[in-house]
Amino acid sequence: MHRRAYVLLIGVATLMGALALITSAALDKRLVDPEGFLGPSWARLPLLVSGALLLDMLPRMLWGSRLHPGRMWPIVRDRWVSHWNRDRLTLVVLGLVCFYITYVSYRNLKSFLPEVMGLDADYDRALHLLDQKIFFGHEPAIVLHDLLGSGVVAHFLSYIYLWFLPLVPLGLAAWLVWSRNISFGYWFATSQCLAWALGTASYYMLPTTGPGFEYAWLYENLDNTPTTQLMDSLYNGREAVLWWQGSGDTVNSVAGFASLHCAITLLVALMAQYTIKTRWVHWVFWANFGITIVATLYFGWHYVADDIAGIIIALIAFYLGGLASGQKFDRHGLSSHPTTTSSIVPVDDD
Repeated sequence: MHRRAYVLLIGVATLMGALALITSAALDKRLVDPEGFLGPSWARLPLLVSGALLLDMLPRMLWGSRLHPGRMWPIVRDRWVSHWNRDRLTLVVLGLVCFYITYVSYRNLKSFLPEVMGLDADYDRALHLLDQKIFFGHEPAIVLHDLLGSGVVAHFLSYIYLWFLPLVPLGLAAWLVWSRNISFGYWFATSQCLAWALGTASYYMLPTTGPGFEYAWLYENLDNTPTTQLMDSLYNGREAVLWWQGSGDTVNSVAGFASLHCAITLLVALMAQYTIKTRWVHWVFWANFGITIVATLYFGWHYVADDIAGIIIALIAFYLGGLASGQKFDRHGLSSHPTTTSSIVPVDDD
C-alpha cells in the first residue's frame, strides 16, 4: 500500500547514512549525535512520541470515563485497537528511524563541510553582492534594522526563529501520531527526510557561512537576544572544529546555502494547508514561515538566494513526498486527496 513511501524513506536514510559513514572514515572522524531540543535525537524522538501517546490516551480516558475507574480501560483499549493499529505503529517506527538516521547524518555531513570543501572559495562575496543588487545598493540587514528597529522586534523575531528547533521534532511526532490518514504521515516523514537530504547537497554545491558570520559588523547594533547568543555559540563551535579539532560532541553547525529554516517552515505550512482542515492552523504556520524569512535576513543567518533555494527545496520535497505516499494533486495544485489508506480510514470518492 505504501511501497513507494517505504522505498523513498528507507532509500534517503540509507544514502545519507552511507555518505556520513564514508565521509567520517575518509576524514578519520567519528559520527556524533549532537545535542538539541530535549537532548540527543536518539532520546528526543522516542520521548516525543511517548508524550504524544500519553496525550492521545490520557485526556480521552479521563473525559470519556468521567473519572470512573471501571470505564477507563475499555476506552484505552478501543483507542488502541482503532488508532494504534499495525499500520500506525509501522508508520511511527519507520518514520522515526528513517528521520533519525537522515537528521544525524545531515548534522555530521554539515560538520564535515569545511574539511571536505576547504575554506578558500569565496561564495559569500558573490551572494552578498547579489543581495545588494536586489536591494538597490543597500544592505538587506540595515534596511530591515532601520525599518523594524533593533530592540523589541529583535526579541520577537528571535523567538520565532528559535521556535524552529522544537518545531521539527514536534511536527514529525504530530503527523506520525495524529494524521487522520496514514498516507499523510508518510507524506510528512518522507518530505522531511528529502528536505534535509537536499539541504545537505546544497551545502556542498555552494559552501557559504552566511552574512552574520562573514559580515558580522552589519549586525552589531542589534540587542542581545537568544538568537544572537546562538550565533555566537555556533561561531565558537565552528572555530573549535576547524582549529582545535573540537571536543566531545562538538560539531560545525554553520552553513548558509540553502536555508533549511525556510525549507522546513514552508514544508510544515504546506502540510498543514493540505492535510489539516482547521483554517486558523493554516494562518499560524504561514505566518511562521513569513516571519522566519524576515528573521533569516534580519539576523544575518542567510542571503536572499539562500531563502529562495530553501523554498525550492521545500516545494520539491513536498511534491515528491506526496507522490511517493500516494497523494493525487488536483488541478493547479491547490488541493489534494489521498489515493492510499489503511483498512480503518476510507478514501473519499470525490
